[in-house]
Amino acid sequence: MPASRRHHRTLAVFVNCLGIMAAVPALPLTAPRAEAATPPPAAPAAAQAAPAGQAAAPPAVAARATPIPTGMPAAPPAMPTTKPAPIQLTTPPVTVAVAAAGTPAPGYRIQVRNGGPTPVETTVRQELPAGSRATAVTGGGRAIRPIGSAAVNEVTWRLRLPARSTTTLNTALSGVAQGRPVTAPTCAYGTDGTRPYDCATATWTGPATVPAAKVTAAPAWRRPPVLLAALAALLVVTGGVLWWVWRRRRSGPARAAIGTPSGTTRLAAGVPPVAGGTGGPADRGTVYPRPAMPAVAGRRRRPPIWAVVGVAAAVLAGVVGAAAWTATQRVAAMDTTKQPTSGAWVGNSVTGPVGVPLRENAFEFTVYRMACGGGTLPASPSGGRQCLATVGVRNVTSGEQTWHGQLQRAYLPGGNWVATDESATRVANLGRDVFAQPVAAGSRVLLPLVFTVHGDDPPKQLELRSGVFSAGVRVDVR
Repeated sequence: MPASRRHHRTLAVFVNCLGIMAAVPALPLTAPRAEAATPPPAAPAAAQAAPAGQAAAPPAVAARATPIPTGMPAAPPAMPTTKPAPIQLTTPPVTVAVAAAGTPAPGYRIQVRNGGPTPVETTVRQELPAGSRATAVTGGGRAIRPIGSAAVNEVTWRLRLPARSTTTLNTALSGVAQGRPVTAPTCAYGTDGTRPYDCATATWTGPATVPAAKVTAAPAWRRPPVLLAALAALLVVTGGVLWWVWRRRRSGPARAAIGTPSGTTRLAAGVPPVAGGTGGPADRGTVYPRPAMPAVAGRRRRPPIWAVVGVAAAVLAGVVGAAAWTATQRVAAMDTTKQPTSGAWVGNSVTGPVGVPLRENAFEFTVYRMACGGGTLPASPSGGRQCLATVGVRNVTSGEQTWHGQLQRAYLPGGNWVATDESATRVANLGRDVFAQPVAAGSRVLLPLVFTVHGDDPPKQLELRSGVFSAGVRVDVR
């Protein structure tokens, strides 16, 4: 056997021995005894065969199995999960559906349905856009001014809905700009007036909207860039033509004055004849040719100063005009109402009025109502005034999403802002912490949010967002 193979076999035997020696301490000291866990089946028969005066023998007690020590620690018990369950959606007893009427003036048809087996008392409120007023209200509704509002901006109905019934309400509005879409959200509340059963919204756009005028491009001769370019080209061409004419006029007399003199003229002037000349017999000269006279260097012509200045002014005017037009177009294209969304923000910030769904990175927010004042909520311990916002939140992602009360803000006219009053919000939601539970994927929750403000001015804008780095949405509530 080769020496290399002998070494390998010796090494393998040595390793196997080490493995056996390491496994010996882990073996059990005593082997478990195999005992019957159940009494033998013949015991009942033997008991029947025994005499009546003798007692039956007690059944054999099964010995308990001795646990086998394995040398490994026992697995820790499973810890219960601490993740809160998502908000459970329940079917409200009252549902609301709103549709825009096909009328020349803004109008809406509201259907309030009670799907339960018992009658329900509810308060239906429809928010009116700013500057509008209700001209026709059916079903006993009234146009009222909520506490803290300076104008009439809602229509209210107090209804008692029979079991499994549908009530239809109609409203008509006026005082809005012609051709502008009008959104009027509607909510049905419980007897306390704070917890909404259901909310819906609709936007009226008119039966026959006048088509927008088609914007046609201006002709080429009316566009500022084309006019500036044409003016610059005209100035350059004019300057070139004038310079060419001036140079030609200057060069004409010079050519007439500078000519080749004849032989007689050169002799009279004292200029020796040139060999091979054609000036006459005197020019046919000598045996040895004489070098020709060096030609007089002509003076270099320079363009006039007025031409140079004119061309430079034309080019400068064209550049300045093009730069001014480009800057004007860029400034006109800027959107001054859009919030900055660059940097670490996720998504784009969106701004809209009450009743319009606004979508950000994870949620779709809809603010249906914003009212300030007392009467429905207990007084704030800090002495401020409480404003209640009815908000719908829809999760538009494929997973559960959480949100936080301190990220939801109400902006005041002076520029200050306040976050959600979480304790008052919990009271308005009957003791339920709406920020402690995530929102399930694809689900929608409807809940009141409470903001405590100090002063007489109500909030003018709400900022709602799903996370710290989300751009969020802004809702104009005034």
